[in-house]
Amino acid sequence: MKILFFIESLAAGGKERRLVELLKGLSKYQDISMELVLTRRNVHYTDIFNLNIQIHYIERKYLKKDPSLFFKFFWIAREYKPDIIHAWGNLAAIYAIPAKVVLKIPMINNQIVDAPATVNNRILSHKVTFPFSDILVANSKAGLKSYNASEDKSRIIHNGFNFSRLADLKKPDDVREEFNISTRHVIGMVASFSLKKDYGTYIKAAQQVLTKNSNITFLCVGAGDDSSYRKLVKPEFINNIRFIGLQENIESIMNICDIGVLATYTEGISNSIMEFMSLGKTVIATDGGGTNELIQEGKTGFLVKPESPEELASKIEYLLAHNGLASSMGEKGKERIKKEFSMKKMIDSFLCLYGTLPH
Repeated sequence: MKILFFIESLAAGGKERRLVELLKGLSKYQDISMELVLTRRNVHYTDIFNLNIQIHYIERKYLKKDPSLFFKFFWIAREYKPDIIHAWGNLAAIYAIPAKVVLKIPMINNQIVDAPATVNNRILSHKVTFPFSDILVANSKAGLKSYNASEDKSRIIHNGFNFSRLADLKKPDDVREEFNISTRHVIGMVASFSLKKDYGTYIKAAQQVLTKNSNITFLCVGAGDDSSYRKLVKPEFINNIRFIGLQENIESIMNICDIGVLATYTEGISNSIMEFMSLGKTVIATDGGGTNELIQEGKTGFLVKPESPEELASKIEYLLAHNGLASSMGEKGKERIKKEFSMKKMIDSFLCLYGTLPH
């Protein structure tokens, strides 16, 4: 079986990490041949270079649209003659259409990774690729519902977590010293500073909690412009609400947290929540999207209403006051990841899916 994978880049992100983990898993099968096409030379997950997979770079000349990529991808597909095109992202799926149609290659479209509450023009534009896709893969039931994807084409493959990522964690004391954290408790939100993430609610909740208990450090960890959120922090809380940007050894940082938080506007299956849960941390997240497919309310964590800093603050205070309960919920969450969201289960699901297509 020959599979041609297509994604814009391998920048730091959940979708990109998931693809790299899939390629690592598939590379163990001698009867599977793979090549990868990227439109940018942005590679955060450098272990891809250890897999002996040929990587094609078809860089865009323009920031958004570059018609030449249709032809560049077509010629790669014609030369490689894959049995399957596996596109990861809307633009990748769009640029793959001529190759799919003219060369009659089955295409798997893996672009549904969120679950917007409302349909707008952006979502409608994303659906342009649906008629050309043989299979539409989403990482949540909520995502398929949001995009009103055709039932006969739709498949759900949840994200998988690779527990080997936890093999070389830094000692908690060393991490605390690195970031000069001396408070008893640490709470973290790991997410990009983007329109989909609700750092505003997280920061407001943090300040409510800190008015009653100053022995807590709230970490804001992720890539992007955080300047507007820094302005929300009152002067008296500057030392307790810390913005530390994108970090390499993110699992070690998450490991020092008592609670993992994700405030968001739209989400499929969150890698951040999975990472906290895999470390045995209790999680609190915004209800909606695919999050309730991951968190079992009151058992492995708490779900709170969107844009509700009061409710988020209340749940944080409750867990800090009931340490035994928090530990128990964290352990149940870890077991849930091992059983339902393992990397092996994700890879096996994709293998099964590939086997349903003609080749």
